[in-house]
Amino acid sequence: METITLSLTDMAYGGDAIGRHEGQAVFVPLGIPGETVRVAVEARHRSFLRGRLLEVLQPSPERVLPPCPYFRRCGGCQWQHMSYRAQLHWKREIVRAQLRRIGRQEEPLVRPMLGMVTPWSYRNHVQLRPALGGGLGYYALHSHQVVPVERCLLVDPLLDELWHISEARLPGVQTVSLRAGVATGEKMILLEGAELQPPRLKGDLPFSCLYLAPDGQLHLLSGRAALQERLLGRTFRVSATSFFQVNSSQAERLIEVARRYVEPKEEETLLDIYCGVGTFAISLAEEVHRVVGVESSSEAVADALANAQANGVAGRCCFVAGDAARVLSKLDEEVQAILLDPPRAGCQPEVLAKIAQSFGQKQKSRPSRIVYVSCDPATLARDILRLNELGYRLIEVQPVDMFPQTYHIECVALLSACANAA
Repeated sequence: METITLSLTDMAYGGDAIGRHEGQAVFVPLGIPGETVRVAVEARHRSFLRGRLLEVLQPSPERVLPPCPYFRRCGGCQWQHMSYRAQLHWKREIVRAQLRRIGRQEEPLVRPMLGMVTPWSYRNHVQLRPALGGGLGYYALHSHQVVPVERCLLVDPLLDELWHISEARLPGVQTVSLRAGVATGEKMILLEGAELQPPRLKGDLPFSCLYLAPDGQLHLLSGRAALQERLLGRTFRVSATSFFQVNSSQAERLIEVARRYVEPKEEETLLDIYCGVGTFAISLAEEVHRVVGVESSSEAVADALANAQANGVAGRCCFVAGDAARVLSKLDEEVQAILLDPPRAGCQPEVLAKIAQSFGQKQKSRPSRIVYVSCDPATLARDILRLNELGYRLIEVQPVDMFPQTYHIECVALLSACANAA
């Protein structure tokens, strides 16, 4: 196998450091920009190479000793070898690079990353898989082989006691999801398997447990079908299959950034697309005239309706279940501000086209501002370019570190309608 010596100069979205060899980019997992390394070339493509780090000849001052014994093998983390200061720096630089390259923003204003005081033990939700030799774990780095893990340093302590469910006790189970309400102490396990009939669990369990069969049928085995979490003083019900932010403390900061960008006004209507269980809608409902939430998951919409009622804002909220493009094509309501929180794939082009228009027969102007919450800077940049073409300009982006020790990046972007756009 060919080995080469590289100077690493940049960081790619995906977690790899980048060097150049004979005019081609070389992607190197576990490297840090500023280092000189020896690399084994493992794959050659037309415009780039992929390498495996063999030796760090000249380390970066930001290189640290990873505290996790599974790091390098386990794919749950990619950046434990890098100081947290460097992680925040490179995440911000990656957002800038994606906005320039994909979004064609010449000088995008990207605020400093909002990091955590203690960037460990933060996950309230993990998805695990049974390992061949027993136990549970994550996929290996760049592989679908499962690395068994006894304890993960990223999970909240509430999940520790749920961790040790062996494959032997749960035959046929393919995926084990652990969830917790960090502020409430509630815990849940969601099992997914290949059998239509759920496994039988022995004894009473002090937490909720559900089984998702391959036909989509959800079976309640113990406890309740949902747990509760509190954010900024509000309580949210989250069903087993509903999306919720995996970092509760940073989710509160995400809401605060979204509030600042939305600039809620008591006479305005806010449209919250991909609203999930209503986290943003309910957090902002008291400050606007009305919130309309749109969400494809009927389970999440049921949660959102219950959450609006529980938090005393049901009269200010309307939640609609259905595909966003189809719902918006029929929406006849004046809307002044829009909040988007799409999945990793970003927004459908039809959704972006619709939100750039006026809503309601009486509305004379389209929404003045769009707040876009994104977990993928590449699709965020792509959609910002599309919104530019539809008459919205990017004002600024605030990244929030929801996923320390990993390359994943959460951002909130503010866009404003151009005055001279149709």
